[in-house]
Amino acid sequence: MEEYTLDGRLLTLLAQPLRIEEIRRALPDIGKHELKDALDRLTQDGKIMKNKKNRFAVASHYGCATGTFLATERGFAFVAPDVEPGESKPDDYFIPPNAGGGAWHGDRVLVKVSERKNNRGRREATVLRVLSRSGKELTGELVQRGKAFFVQPSSKKYPEIAVSRRDIGDAQVGDCVAVEVTSYGDDTYHPQGVVSAALGENGTMEASIAAILHENGVFDVFPDEVLKQADAIPQQVDLASAGKRLDLRDKLIFTIDGDDAKDFDDAVSLEKLDNGHYLLGVHIADVSHYVTPDSPLDSEAFRRGTSVYFPGHVVPMLPFALSNGICSLNPNVDRLAFSALMEMDASGRRFGARFSKSIIRSKARMTYNKVNKILAGDKGLREEYAFLVETAEKMNDLAHALYKRRIERGALELDIPEAEIRVDEAGKPVEICFRERGESEKLIEEFMLQANEAVAEFMCKREHPTVYRVHENPDPDKLRAFAQFARPFGYRIDPSKPEDTAQFQVVLRGAKNDPKQRVLPTLLLRSLARARYADECIGHYGLKAKFYLHFTSPIRRYPDLIAHRMLQKALTGEEFTAADENMCAEAAQQSTSREQAADNCERDIDKLFIAAYMKQFIGEEFDAEVSGVQSFGIFVALANGCEGLIRAELMTGDFYQYDEEHMAMVGRRTGKRFTIGTPLRVKLLAASEVTGQIDFAPAEGSLPVSEKPERAPRDDDRPPFGNRASRRRHSHGKGRSGGQKGKKPPTRKRR
Repeated sequence: MEEYTLDGRLLTLLAQPLRIEEIRRALPDIGKHELKDALDRLTQDGKIMKNKKNRFAVASHYGCATGTFLATERGFAFVAPDVEPGESKPDDYFIPPNAGGGAWHGDRVLVKVSERKNNRGRREATVLRVLSRSGKELTGELVQRGKAFFVQPSSKKYPEIAVSRRDIGDAQVGDCVAVEVTSYGDDTYHPQGVVSAALGENGTMEASIAAILHENGVFDVFPDEVLKQADAIPQQVDLASAGKRLDLRDKLIFTIDGDDAKDFDDAVSLEKLDNGHYLLGVHIADVSHYVTPDSPLDSEAFRRGTSVYFPGHVVPMLPFALSNGICSLNPNVDRLAFSALMEMDASGRRFGARFSKSIIRSKARMTYNKVNKILAGDKGLREEYAFLVETAEKMNDLAHALYKRRIERGALELDIPEAEIRVDEAGKPVEICFRERGESEKLIEEFMLQANEAVAEFMCKREHPTVYRVHENPDPDKLRAFAQFARPFGYRIDPSKPEDTAQFQVVLRGAKNDPKQRVLPTLLLRSLARARYADECIGHYGLKAKFYLHFTSPIRRYPDLIAHRMLQKALTGEEFTAADENMCAEAAQQSTSREQAADNCERDIDKLFIAAYMKQFIGEEFDAEVSGVQSFGIFVALANGCEGLIRAELMTGDFYQYDEEHMAMVGRRTGKRFTIGTPLRVKLLAASEVTGQIDFAPAEGSLPVSEKPERAPRDDDRPPFGNRASRRRHSHGKGRSGGQKGKKPPTRKRR
């Protein structure tokens, strides 16, 4: 733990300022050079500072803090303070214009915090030092002015970057390019950079997609050595090299996936035991047999962390020779698997679990659509797949029992509709709808959760290193905001008791049956912490699971691959080393980072496809409801999941003010409130497949009109004019004694 490390001891010691001599006396067991290195390291990281009197202390003692610089396109910025996992997130600091200290969006900075607050109550701060840069690559348009070349970043949060002609490469003026920053510039010189990739003609959807992927470190092309290793792997199972395995090829095992799935990394089975219980089998592709530690395939999988999906395309974590080939549990062929075999009773109680490397042969490639129809009684499909109908029905019964037990223990069922973008053969969007979750989707979800929990419990109770999937308790401040929003619907939420998830289950059940409440699950989700990967088991809040990790998708997630390796090591009795622990910690951190990058890509690219689809409807009107409120306008969502912005200046007929505390836009005279869930008729103004921006306006007649318009400003309301003396004379002339000279106002001291 940190308090027992040298850094931890120093942070505790330096709660009060000390000179270097005093620190040495307090830590006599620490060598001079070791102590200096630790002080330098903590100073560089912004955790401690040294004042003009050469006294060291933690940064907070000197009124300073560290955090992430968040630029805006309007000159000012914010800094999100660093916070340890599980701690409440404090308010961001406001950084006025010209107080950014050369920081760029995303940089980690050290700031001096002021007692002064901006008009929204956020404390102001000034950037003292940039601690680390967020990245050295940006994307934007290559432009030419005279003989000089510049890259104008796609986001106005970043400054323009100068590029020498010799550093342009094959890019042409007007291209969207990636630029590697070589100098961040100063008050005298422009930032400098080198074009590292040409991404296509700027202003096209294809270039925008390429830019989003590039910005997030997602690359379609695999290195040659990785492809060479993948292509050298035989596409048939080699039993001689497979090792000793549990042979399950005669068992009724099958996959259930989406209609358009290309890789199948999990299969299921269920059989009745002599004691009346069931043996639930979850069989996962044995990727670890082919992707060995420190190999080119492993290094590239670690770097990618996860597969990235967007409409009509996937950027896989592993080359297709593995993900769609030998590692995919295709039907009627031998495949190597890692099986979790769990004994369950009909009520969903797990009595035990065992794990084994196995060899299987899937009997069918089933789809969610087919299984849903079979369970619904489709006669033709029940005849075609008669050999698995009874098993599928028993699986469904068990899944219902597992779901019931999970809800009873307090798990949150955030059944939020997910938009699905369908594309044609050319990759153009042709339909946007909500993805349906039928019985078979829920069945697979419950079975995968069981396998993940069983493996996590096995590893945690034996204190073996692995990568866990964790989810901390929510921030009480965010829960308070949610409780306030849910109160008008009749719910009484106690934000001081986040562990009492039953109170949230009541909300979720109510929202299912009342369309007016359908926004509540989304708001609750926004109130929760983000799940992440970790090398320690601290449980999963949303699932109300004491033990949890990811085991079931090693084709597309690196932490699952690590879980397989660590589990196999535990089963064979190999001794775990410090290197294993370090590797799990590194994999957890990297996987969390890459998951966030993948989410960013998928969200931003989906916006491009949605905008491209909606472009055909410009000028048409739609029923919508408010999905978000900000000071600059309100976001609205259509029935198909498309979301866009109504800018504040388009909300006519009244003067609307932003109520941050209640997440509402309120008309000053009409009293009309727009908050999340408010219905509104809108007109589509614009949709850009290049930026993903969709703009709406209130449809004619959809906004109330104030009967008493805002009065024109009187002379008294006008801004002060002239210099200080003339303003003083002007104000004196309005006193009670008419034109008599009044007293000289007190001079405000400079602060």
